[in-house]
Amino acid sequence: MSSETLPSIGEMMSASVPMVRTLNLEFTETTAERAVVRMPDQSDFHNHVGGPHAGAMFTLAESASGAIVMTAFGDQLGRAVPLAVRAEIGYKKLAMGPVTATAELGRPVAEVVADLDAGERPEFPVKVSITREDGAVTGEMTIVWTLRPNK
Repeated sequence: MSSETLPSIGEMMSASVPMVRTLNLEFTETTAERAVVRMPDQSDFHNHVGGPHAGAMFTLAESASGAIVMTAFGDQLGRAVPLAVRAEIGYKKLAMGPVTATAELGRPVAEVVADLDAGERPEFPVKVSITREDGAVTGEMTIVWTLRPNK
């Protein structure tokens, strides 16, 4: 199968992660170094002040981190399962309207794979910035992922 017929990471995540579909997340960029995911403004997911609910913003950021992990380590799925280990989020400013999460991998892919090759269970951070349309940072999240070797 040619790469032109393979589904995108966004399509694969939409098909396999129900919350991605529920929140209508849009994957606008997915590379091994960066993933950008947008959540449209949806009144069904507003909080008490009219912006996106904190849980929806957490899911947006976690989904962006998952997209980068799948792009960077998708070729390792035959021998390891990517799992989120822990996450920390800080809400900085009021989010209103559509918001965008931009995720960046915190360790080089080759370094993580080398740890896996050495029989280790590597951990690596993904840093995510959540912004409003005006560019203001409304939240920041760090998610630590692992590649758990298959037994």
